Amino acid sequence: MPRQTSKPRARHQASEARPYHHGDLRRVLIDAALQLAAEGAEVSVREAARRAAVSPGAPFRHFPNRDALMAAVAEEAQRRFRAEIEATLEQACPANPLARFRAFGIAYLRWAMRNPAHFEIISTGRYFAHGSSAELTRDNAELVALTERMLAEAAAQGLLRSTDLKRILIAGRALIYGFARMNLDGHFPRWGVEEREIERMAEEVIDLFIAGIAAR
Repeated sequence: MPRQTSKPRARHQASEARPYHHGDLRRVLIDAALQLAAEGAEVSVREAARRAAVSPGAPFRHFPNRDALMAAVAEEAQRRFRAEIEATLEQACPANPLARFRAFGIAYLRWAMRNPAHFEIISTGRYFAHGSSAELTRDNAELVALTERMLAEAAAQGLLRSTDLKRILIAGRALIYGFARMNLDGHFPRWGVEEREIERMAEEVIDLFIAGIAAR
């Protein structure tokens, strides 16, 4: 009687050893994690691997743990946010710092409303400790410094009612962040604001703020 071969086992081993078929595993994993966050699902390295259709161990060469993955996701979201800000500021009047400050606020809100999962990741500590990412910390500091320069220029040109730039900056941040959170948390319907009206209202709210800080 002939001996049985072990071909089924060999086929199983071959399937486990199949080469990775994506061109950029790191990018695919970041996109998968962003998708999970957008769906409100729990984000993990293994779940991102499942979404990316790779073996559970494949992602760990890039992300040793969930914190590393979420830091990369937040850094990518921040880069996209920064690109939106810079593109909008390029169209604003360079000689009018208050107009640039307004444009910054509108770009922030538009991006946050159109990318709620990204906004959630970079604006809260729900997914990971933001201080653990040097890139994110540096980029946030640069954006704050940018708004400080705009206000300082506006004050130097006599465009502001008050010279207390710190209070203006904090008030502006509270307004922008609060509006974005209200949208993300679904508050506007109870205030009688329809979804199609939210972006227009965002501009109107920013204009009210600018009118309040501008010199008469």
